[in-house]
Amino acid sequence: MMRAFYILPALFVVLVLFLSSVFIVDERKKGLVLQFGEIVQEKETPGLGWKIPFIQEVVYYEDRILGLQTAPIEVTLLGERRLVVDAFARWRITDLKAFRQATGSGGEERAQTLLGNILQQAIPEVLGNTTQDRVLSQDRAGLTNQIRDIARREAEALGVTVIDVRLTRTDLPEQNLNATYARMRAEREREAADEVARGGEAAQRVRAAADRTVVEETSKARRTAEVVRGEADAERNRVLAEAFGQDPEFFAFMRSLDAYRRSLNGSNSTMVMQPDSEFFDYLNSESGRAAPAPATAP
Repeated sequence: MMRAFYILPALFVVLVLFLSSVFIVDERKKGLVLQFGEIVQEKETPGLGWKIPFIQEVVYYEDRILGLQTAPIEVTLLGERRLVVDAFARWRITDLKAFRQATGSGGEERAQTLLGNILQQAIPEVLGNTTQDRVLSQDRAGLTNQIRDIARREAEALGVTVIDVRLTRTDLPEQNLNATYARMRAEREREAADEVARGGEAAQRVRAAADRTVVEETSKARRTAEVVRGEADAERNRVLAEAFGQDPEFFAFMRSLDAYRRSLNGSNSTMVMQPDSEFFDYLNSESGRAAPAPATAP
């Protein structure tokens, strides 16, 4: 009984010492074993590791590729043109000892700040010697490679490797952007005014041509109508003349009947005339012939 009383605490102490001596490195991490702030062991492969309990500690760092978005900076290009530029970089820890010495206890957060400073120096260094047309053309990939190479050289002292750099924004400054928009708006408005003026001119030409065509066609139609009307009148006169020549008495009778029909048309027609008027010659004649004209005194 007394032996069990001593064995159980001893086993508990051994277990605690064992657990304090073991650490596990995940496949996504790297580890450094520190003793009083000094590096005594590197653990870059996943698995179990050993350390002195209560004296040594383990600090873990990312073994994966990390990303960094820089703050926007204003860069002066050749020709005094200015652009607001930011970039995105991918980097990875490759030298744990150098990384620990450069960043101290700040770790990845401190490294992000230092890398951001490096990129904000490399971007103006490269873009300051080029033109806006090149920055906005296909040569942009070559420029980003130059920025990457400069950042890679500077970042070696931090124990990291810059894998890639990409420019994510290349805009004009706000004041220049407003001026550019105003100039573009003025150009579009001028082009619109030119198009409206050309459209109005074309419409005027079409309208004038249409008016001229209307006048010409109306004149042609009137001339044709006058010709047809003249020919019809001539034909009518010819027919009347032939009819009069064949039987003047019958012709006069038909003309009188036509005059009666026109004059007496309607239900309330009223005529005030003398009974012996020539208009009633055929109505007063029993034979249907016009009364002979009275002889005039010699």
